[in-house]
Amino acid sequence: MSTDDVARAIRRMAHEILEKNHGCDDVMIVGMQTGGVELARAIAAAVADIEGSEVPTGTLDATMHRDDFGLRPVMPEAVTDIPGDPTGKTIVLVDDVLFTGRTVRAALDAIHAYGRPRAIQLAVMVDRGHRELPIRPDYVGKNLPTRRDEMVDVHAGGVDLGEIAGDGDLGEIAGDGDLGEIAGDGDLGEIAGDGDLGEIAGDGDLGEIAGDGDLGAGGED
Repeated sequence: MSTDDVARAIRRMAHEILEKNHGCDDVMIVGMQTGGVELARAIAAAVADIEGSEVPTGTLDATMHRDDFGLRPVMPEAVTDIPGDPTGKTIVLVDDVLFTGRTVRAALDAIHAYGRPRAIQLAVMVDRGHRELPIRPDYVGKNLPTRRDEMVDVHAGGVDLGEIAGDGDLGEIAGDGDLGEIAGDGDLGEIAGDGDLGEIAGDGDLGEIAGDGDLGAGGED
């Protein structure tokens, strides 16, 4: 997805939120730390532009509610800022990438610590599949089929898809919609960028290099 694709998806999701909720009365938009925060603000701005009225917007860190808490390194808590009592409101949770669904499950627990919403809806820029829990988004920028070992990065410039493979070798890395590959075992394989394919061959032989490739990485649950 390019910058324009992301902007169009944000505008479309804003329209869908207004249509589903018959306006923005009693609606709160809450961005999940960290990837959903800027996206939530962008959707809220689009809603305000379309509807002509501001919608309360906040942030939520669900780290302490994760089901793998204590099983992996925990990052310092980010800011949680819920704009008022959510009781009786419709909360639109926003995240950049929906993967296994475990982060969203944690967010559902976290939001109920502040009150009892009338309804909770989910908006994501990318649904990459591989769900491990029965969680489904209400608003989706793009459904993007991926392999589990691929990584998805959503940023202001668009959406990047990439892969890093193990065993000490470097696998595929992709950015801005282009796919490149670096093959391991001490030799360098192909590198591609902007639709061009280049190649560097190992064992002391030099091959060709082509393109102005971009590198992208990232990921979410």
